[in-house]
Amino acid sequence: MPPVTPAPARRVPRRAAAVLAGFALAVGAVSTTALTVPVAAAATVAAAADTPVRVNQLGYLPDGPKRATVVSSATAPLAWQLRDASGTVAASGTTTVRGADQASGQSTHLVDFGAYTGTGTGYTLGVGGQTSHPFDISASLYDGLRADSMSFFYQQRSGTAIDAALAGGSAYARPAGHLGIAPNKGDTSVPCQAGVCDYQQDVRGGWYDAGDHGKYVVNGGISVWEMVNSYERARRSGGDAALGDATLRVPERGNGTPDVLDEARWELEFLLRMQVPAGKPMAGMAFHKMHDAKWTALPTRPELDAEQRELHKPSTAATLNLAASAAQCARVYAPYDAAFAARCLDASRRAWTAAKGNPNVLAPATDNTGGGAYEDADVSDEFYWAAAELLATTGESQYRDAVTSSAHHTKPVDGFWWGGTATLGRITLATGVGVALPAADTARLRGLLTSAADGHLSTMAGQGYAVPLATTGYVWGSNSAVTNNAMVLAVAYELTGQQRYRAGAVESLDYLLGRNALGLSYVTGYGDRYSENQHHRFWAHQNDASLPHPPAGSFAGGPNAGLEDPVAKEKLAGCAPAACYVDDIGSYATNEVAINWNASLAWLAAFAAERRGAPAVPAVQVSPAVLTVPEGGSAPVGVRLSAAPAQNVTLTVARNSGDQDLSAAATLVFTPANWATTQQVSVFAAQDADALPGSATFTVGGSGVQPATLTATEADDDAPAAACTVAYRIDNAWDNGFTATVTVRNTGTSAVSGWTLGWSFAGDQRISSAWNATVSQSGSTVTARDSGWNGTVAPGGSVSFGFQATYSGTNAVPARYTLNGALCS
Repeated sequence: MPPVTPAPARRVPRRAAAVLAGFALAVGAVSTTALTVPVAAAATVAAAADTPVRVNQLGYLPDGPKRATVVSSATAPLAWQLRDASGTVAASGTTTVRGADQASGQSTHLVDFGAYTGTGTGYTLGVGGQTSHPFDISASLYDGLRADSMSFFYQQRSGTAIDAALAGGSAYARPAGHLGIAPNKGDTSVPCQAGVCDYQQDVRGGWYDAGDHGKYVVNGGISVWEMVNSYERARRSGGDAALGDATLRVPERGNGTPDVLDEARWELEFLLRMQVPAGKPMAGMAFHKMHDAKWTALPTRPELDAEQRELHKPSTAATLNLAASAAQCARVYAPYDAAFAARCLDASRRAWTAAKGNPNVLAPATDNTGGGAYEDADVSDEFYWAAAELLATTGESQYRDAVTSSAHHTKPVDGFWWGGTATLGRITLATGVGVALPAADTARLRGLLTSAADGHLSTMAGQGYAVPLATTGYVWGSNSAVTNNAMVLAVAYELTGQQRYRAGAVESLDYLLGRNALGLSYVTGYGDRYSENQHHRFWAHQNDASLPHPPAGSFAGGPNAGLEDPVAKEKLAGCAPAACYVDDIGSYATNEVAINWNASLAWLAAFAAERRGAPAVPAVQVSPAVLTVPEGGSAPVGVRLSAAPAQNVTLTVARNSGDQDLSAAATLVFTPANWATTQQVSVFAAQDADALPGSATFTVGGSGVQPATLTATEADDDAPAAACTVAYRIDNAWDNGFTATVTVRNTGTSAVSGWTLGWSFAGDQRISSAWNATVSQSGSTVTARDSGWNGTVAPGGSVSFGFQATYSGTNAVPARYTLNGALCS
């Protein structure tokens, strides 16, 4: 394992320095009385916040928005000054009067110092004799938060000891919890609740869900998706190195796999263990959740939990969460561990089939003893999400039909959360490369996502604190609604390249990091005033001084106007919606942590941390990249760009090599406005008299873009009939490698007993591993033999196997195959 960079110590608050600076940096002629909170409902806020000048207490990006909110009843603009650490005025101006802000119950002014592009530490903003907390302006501003928000998951791991060197010190180290070692009664052999099953299941591992020790498939699914999707997005943008191997504090660093995928795999392995085994009732379904039979006390260390652990009845929602997250796993992990990717795809397919057979097995709201119910009365969104992920991974028509027939496919984009996941599917379909959807469907989905993003920007523009959340949105976990909506803004930026969406996504972090009604950062360790008593059974310093506060990067649930716990009811009566929060370990309805909340924070932090220098050169994207063209006919290929070009780009299609019977001639023009709209190119195969299915490679490119290559194979109609057919499908491809599935079908009238399939590669492809067959290669010649158990292929039956290989240059599909020495079509 490579050396581990020590975890940062908890950030030392600079509260005293800020207070002293307030006397020295008073600016303007407005009296301090003009900066008091004028609304009675916000009295608690005034007592809690220590300055009316609310900023992102971490800071701002040099190329991002820089706005602050001032709480003031003044009806005229106020003078403001931005000072650097030495006290020198760096910028100045006057506020914009915003007036009453409904969510906070405060009267507000806005300060915009976005024109200032300098960098440094210790900046302060002064207005009317009052001074903000100090903050930085730096391109590396969010690097620490990107790492710490991910470290949260390592420290939430179940079934492994937490290492002090990785977790930020000895206070956070602990023995493994729930590995069947007394007093634990799980999780290596967990029984079901009475009447659910008559066997026990090994469900070790995964992440503890929140402040309790429960593990829930429905919340695990969205959390894994957000984490893995963060890597998918970064890979498309070229920023994946920041999430690569040895970038995070995880035990697996140095194994050649991106650390973010290592962390997500810890949960994925648990989700796979939650699938009902073959041969059991409801096989392929997923148990809804697993937790203690009774609620444990606060605090309780994981290794000291003595309650009985129980599996709860499988549910359709949990099964579809497994299907979706495992399908995503299959395409993203293939370059790093093909066998694991194959396991994921198999589990996903079985889960999909099981859910289709059990479409209405719903988790009841009453099952909330010892753990949360996570009930869900509508699973149509989960069906859409799972179908979208399976379609993106496999391209198969059954999943495309499920996607296009769903009502969610044409509905406006709604907010997503663990109980509403349709938008996760929409994001996958709209941003994925080569997704097998009609171009009109893809364009509509992209339009729906950007329309939703426009709605969030409109909401932000109408508020004093610029939050992508309506006044009615301050409910349980409201902070995660902010991060999720900010993710939609970031997706819109990826789809359009328009800076206003990036600005909205980045500015959403201001609210979370101190520019809010309470002047409080909701992320532990970030800012001068931050949440540090979140509801948790181990990070419980407020209740037991021998235990630690939550680690840096832990994300509080946020204001909840419903006041749904005794502490909130006692302390927050009469609060304005955005002020209904208390940093108390007992307030689980406003101040708990949860894996899905931290997952969205980690996604957003990784997006904000990406360096954006000169615009990336747009890449040509073709779909499909490998196709078969009927002799005498044609086949379409979709072409688009990966990003907006600086000016109009003209693309041409040219054959590089191969059969001259295959041709394609087209000239396509993409503009900064239509770069994401797919245009069609036709590949033609001339009629000839030979019986050989030739192939050819083509380049689609032009000035100012990265070209793409496509491979076409002629489906020759002169070939004699054979007793077998072969389908060769490239499942996943990356810079110098790919995985493929080969399916042999017996079209004869008698069974094939024992089979050997042969073919030759046209390029330098080299197979490194295979499954469901014994595969060898000599030069370009490949020989695949059955594995014994799959050696018999009945008439009309088929057998499939897969492999992983490397290549450089082109990756043409093999032109001909032999089965036991005879030519296959």
